[in-house]
Amino acid sequence: MLTIDPKELPIPALQAYLSHAVAPRPVAFVSTIDKKGNPNLSPFSFFNLFSTSPPVAVFSPARSGRTGAVKHTHENILEVPEAVINVVTYDMVQQTSLSSTEYAKGVNEFEKAGFTMLASEAIKPPRVKESPIQMECKVKQVIELGQNPGAGNLVICEIVLIHISEAVMNEKKFIDQNKLDLVGRLGANWYVRASGNALFEVTKPSFPHGIGVNSIPEKIRNSTVLTGNNLGQLGNVHQLPAREDVLAYKTQHLKNVSGEKELHTIAKKLLDEGRVEEGWKTLLSNEE
Repeated sequence: MLTIDPKELPIPALQAYLSHAVAPRPVAFVSTIDKKGNPNLSPFSFFNLFSTSPPVAVFSPARSGRTGAVKHTHENILEVPEAVINVVTYDMVQQTSLSSTEYAKGVNEFEKAGFTMLASEAIKPPRVKESPIQMECKVKQVIELGQNPGAGNLVICEIVLIHISEAVMNEKKFIDQNKLDLVGRLGANWYVRASGNALFEVTKPSFPHGIGVNSIPEKIRNSTVLTGNNLGQLGNVHQLPAREDVLAYKTQHLKNVSGEKELHTIAKKLLDEGRVEEGWKTLLSNEE
């Protein structure tokens, strides 16, 4: 295993390792204005949600890794402490990337990237009309992490208004993750599309608590067929199926199945489909 001391690497190399390792990252497409009212638009993948009550998001317009210069977004926020965080969808990603060009101060990236300015309701900076979710924010604090090239500047934003397009909602008026079709940032030129087969659900830990992987019978735990993910699923149940239920399942579904490896293969398929109880019954049928 390669072990790296961050202090011994040039900034570009360290950036490459970190941006590949800490990924995918959501993208904050941030619109700001300066004290003269000139708009700026730029994407930042050093970004996430950090609080619900109050609703707080944080993004970081880091200093240039080459020159140490601060971003125009950072300068604008110090002059007018407000910002809109617009989400980035697959249909917007190429234009969004174009807006990250280091244009001269005062150049309108809305125009350069071909986006439409939409007036905000509670703050001065405009929203991106093409973005299906726009969050109007008041900047609470800016924490400068250093003066050297690559140093981040944490912009702590309280979300005061959220605008959501009906087009990305389901019938219950909640966001449909597939309809939203977000993108995430990886390392180098790579992105990921958060829709279709890329989406999957993971059941939250069982309440009051799961039995844990250490409570799975050793023959199952040491299976050469089941994966670590499968063991995590098995360990998330709070109790095992009753013996009579296992016998009934074996009689109905596993009459002609024998051999541990075959049972484990069947159980793995069930687990991969999210059918955990049936997976457990299959695995335990070997004991009956």
